[in-house]
Amino acid sequence: MARFAIGSSLKMYFGRARTRDWVRSVAELCAEHPAVAQGIVEPFVIPTFPSIPETVAAAAGAGLRVGAQDMHWEPSGAFTGEVSGPELVEHGVSLVEIGHAERRALFGETDETVALKTAAALRAGLAPVLCIGEQRKQDPAAAAAECRSQLERSLRRAREEGVGGRLIVAYEPVWAIGAPEPAAESHIRGVTGALREHLADDALLSPAQVIYGGSAGPGLLPRIAPDVDGMFLGRFAHDPAAFGAILDEALELGAA
Repeated sequence: MARFAIGSSLKMYFGRARTRDWVRSVAELCAEHPAVAQGIVEPFVIPTFPSIPETVAAAAGAGLRVGAQDMHWEPSGAFTGEVSGPELVEHGVSLVEIGHAERRALFGETDETVALKTAAALRAGLAPVLCIGEQRKQDPAAAAAECRSQLERSLRRAREEGVGGRLIVAYEPVWAIGAPEPAAESHIRGVTGALREHLADDALLSPAQVIYGGSAGPGLLPRIAPDVDGMFLGRFAHDPAAFGAILDEALELGAA
């Protein structure tokens, strides 16, 4: 397994043409970058649903994994407007983002629906990119306790069913999403370190990785690397050069 998982959710910022251009540029960077070739970084991108087929085609051969921004918990049925895990797999998707704070705030996601989707993703052979984070700013120990509780609520169905697989926990403190700056490095490391310790040697969820999102961009990874397994990038990676800069940082860390 690569030392770092580094990727970006494009949310609904880009249309088809800009998504295509961005993915092609990032795929070219990944195909040529020693951090990817040496197995230091596993890069990924999560586009909108309509752009998944073109993204999968552009990512092929570049070591760039492709995810989806959401999924339904049932494998098929009368669920207008939804997409199932098995269909995502058919399209070449290997990761799926679940439980983002925007989904909770804007579309009524609950702990129960997140738990249903997490279990369904694992059953389908998809790695959940499970988003968790405290709502309000607080000290790292309190935030870690809240996030551990949220994590276990999100995993309840999977644990009850005994379904496992790869898990990526994306720690995104809600108060830091869209902020000018990420959370303080001491705060990030305090929470991510606690989450990594909580998931260490988990017999069901392996490999389990903890990455940081929430106004993450170039310059942050070297400051938090001892306690994270990667970064989940947002708008600070809209310029492909910024993605390349983070690959450079990862390479230097991996060579150290």
